[in-house]
Amino acid sequence: MQDIEALRFPIGDFVYGQSFTDDDTKQHIAVIDELPVKLTESVGKWGDDRLDTPYRPGGWTVRQLVHHVADSHMNAYVRTKLALTELNPTISPYEEGEWAKLPDSELPIAPSLVLLKSLHLRWVTILESLTDADLQRTYYHPGSQRTFAIREVIALYAWHSEHHYQHAFRLAERNGWEEKYV
Repeated sequence: MQDIEALRFPIGDFVYGQSFTDDDTKQHIAVIDELPVKLTESVGKWGDDRLDTPYRPGGWTVRQLVHHVADSHMNAYVRTKLALTELNPTISPYEEGEWAKLPDSELPIAPSLVLLKSLHLRWVTILESLTDADLQRTYYHPGSQRTFAIREVIALYAWHSEHHYQHAFRLAERNGWEEKYV
């Protein structure tokens, strides 16, 4: 069995407070842009047996993970728009673990995959249009008691995209399901 931390954080933890160049930000936006297709191609045809498999002991199932990504990225999209239209707004945190227990987390994943495709189209359209001044706009997160600049938020959600994609991908590798990734 693999180390539980490697299963929890397959690409490592996100490091806050870094500086990002314009090229870094373009790459981060590309990762966000690619996620819906990448995730759909990876898990979109999985049956319930695979979707209801936790990606690690004590972790969410792949089904919950897909719905979580949709929930999280909807929140990030709204927070981005708030930061662009208000002066350092205080955003509303949410209890992601509790959201993952709600009845919609048991639905088929197709609605969340379609939602991600549409959401990311809108989100990436905004992200690609941002000026340097826009990328410096901020919001305040009362849960972490931190102010986030949009440039860092973009990096965080690029990491979040790959982080959860890798949960599913590595589960498939461990179980010999990787033929779904060709």
